[in-house]
Amino acid sequence: MTKTFQVLNVKCGGCANTLKTKLEPKFGEVEVNLDVMPREITLDINEEQIPELREALKSLGYPMSDEDLGFVENTTAKAKSFVSCAIGKVNS
Repeated sequence: MTKTFQVLNVKCGGCANTLKTKLEPKFGEVEVNLDVMPREITLDINEEQIPELREALKSLGYPMSDEDLGFVENTTAKAKSFVSCAIGKVNS
């Protein structure tokens, strides 16, 4: 089933490239919409895969917008997203 999720900390094409390349092996093709805030990703996913997707996004520094993150977790996610963004720019 095709679903769209709002994702935080996605700033540019580098971030989008990281999301596409890191998520594709486990979740298939991922579309990233950089024209909306918060940014959105769209992919074909089963309901039982959503918790795994949440964890994968958080590990990259791009939590879903409905995540209830504390200060430390939020700060850590932002730091991870900067690294993921830089890697995405280098690899694009």
